Amino acid sequence: MTGNKDNAIYVVGHINPDTDSIAAAMGYAWLLRDQGQNAVAARAGHLNPQTTWVLEHLGIEPPVLLTDASPRFSSISHRLNTAAPDDPLREVWAIVSRTGGVAPIVDSDGKPYGLVTVLSLFDFLSRTLGTHPRREEMRVGELMDMPGHEAADNNVLQFQASTRIRDVLNRILREEGTDFWVVDESGRYVGICYHREVLNPPRLQLVLVDHNEPGQAIAFIDEADVLEIVDHHRLGNMSTRMPIRFTADVVGSTSTLITERIYDAGLSAPPKLAGLLLAGLLSDTLILTSPTTTERDREEAARLARWACVAGSPLAGETIQSYGEKVISAGTGLGTRTAEEIVSADLKLYEAAAMHFGVAQVEVTSLVELDEHLNDLLEALIKLRDAKGLNFAVLMVTDVVRGSSRLLLTSDVPGLGGLPYAKLPDGTLRAAGVVSRKKQLLPALLSALEG
Repeated sequence: MTGNKDNAIYVVGHINPDTDSIAAAMGYAWLLRDQGQNAVAARAGHLNPQTTWVLEHLGIEPPVLLTDASPRFSSISHRLNTAAPDDPLREVWAIVSRTGGVAPIVDSDGKPYGLVTVLSLFDFLSRTLGTHPRREEMRVGELMDMPGHEAADNNVLQFQASTRIRDVLNRILREEGTDFWVVDESGRYVGICYHREVLNPPRLQLVLVDHNEPGQAIAFIDEADVLEIVDHHRLGNMSTRMPIRFTADVVGSTSTLITERIYDAGLSAPPKLAGLLLAGLLSDTLILTSPTTTERDREEAARLARWACVAGSPLAGETIQSYGEKVISAGTGLGTRTAEEIVSADLKLYEAAAMHFGVAQVEVTSLVELDEHLNDLLEALIKLRDAKGLNFAVLMVTDVVRGSSRLLLTSDVPGLGGLPYAKLPDGTLRAAGVVSRKKQLLPALLSALEG
C-alpha cells in the first residue's frame, strides 16, 4: 500500500499484529466511515494463524498492509496527458499549455521516451533555428509539424511509484531538473512529479489502535500525522506534532473500547464485524479469564455476541464460550510454525533501566509440548535478540487451559534474578498463574530491572 492522494485516514495497529489489533483497526475504520470520514483499516505486518482463521471463518478480507509511514512517489505522482514520439509538436504544445509547462512523451509500450519542458523547448528552438538567416525565416507552422520527440529531454530521472522519497532525496537534491518520471515495476509510465513536492510530500494520516509506543508502531511514523490513539496498554512516550485525542483505558482489549464507541454512536456492528471484534476481545482476555478482564469487557462481549450470533451469520448458534474456544485453539500450538515464526509473531519491544528488550508470547493447550521444541525456540530467541540489537529477549509460553506460563530467557540479566518465578532444571522459569504479558509479566520485569 502506498500513497495518500485521497486523504485517507489509515487506522492501524502494532507491528506483529494480533487478533485484537486487527479487529480494533477494522472496527474503528468502519465507525469512522459511518461518521463521514475516509477511513481505511490497515495492518502493520503479516497475520498470525489465529487472526487468519478468524477472518477466513467470518468471510472477511484482511486489511491493507501498511508497513511504514514514509511517503512514496505514488503520493506525489500526477498522471499528465501524454503524446507519442512521432506526434507533431503542435499536439505536444497543447499538452504543455494545459499542464503549465510539461508534456510526457511515451512510447507505444507505455515506457517514457522523453519529457518536453519549457527548457527543452527553448533548447529545441535554439538548435532548430540557430542564427542561420534561412532557418530564422522558418514558419511557425513548419515548426509545429515537426515530431514532438525532437523537443524532448531524454535524460530525466525515473523513480518507481513504490519507492520511498526519503531513500533518493539526496540524489534529487543534486539534480538540476525539476520534473521527474514516476513509473511502475515494469518501467511503464505512471505519472510526473515535481521537485517542490518531493521536498514537501503529503504526510499519511494515522489513527493508532492497540499500541502507543514508537517501538511497536510502523516504521518512520515520525513522517506521518498521528490523529488519535485508542489503546489499553501502558503509556510509551509517543510524541505528536499537534494535540490529539488519546484513549488509554483499563480494559482487557482494544476491541472493548471500539465496541463501546460503536454503541455510544447508537449503532450496531454488522454480524461479521461484530464476530471479529468478539474474537479480538476473547483472544486478549483468554475468553474473559485473564486478570486483565474487567466488567466492561464482559458487558461488551455479551453485546457483540448479541450482534454476531444471529441467524444467517457465520456465528449463528455459537456462544461466547464455544466461539472463544475455537478462536483460542486456532492460535495455539508449537508444531504448526517454525521457531523463528513463533518468537516473532507476537513480539513487543520495551525499554527500561537503560536496557532494550523484547517479550514474545505464544499460547498452547499444554506446556508438555514445550520440551520437544525448547532448544529450537531458545536458538531462535537468541537470533531474534541479536538481529534487533536487544539486551535480552523473553518468550512467554502460556498454557491457556491451566492458566500458567513458562518463560525462556536469552541470557542471565543483572536484576532479573529478582523475578518471583522458580527456575527449572531446563533453564526456563515457571510462572504459575501468569497469563498476561501486560498486567502480570511486564510489571514483574520492570520491577526487577529498576530494582
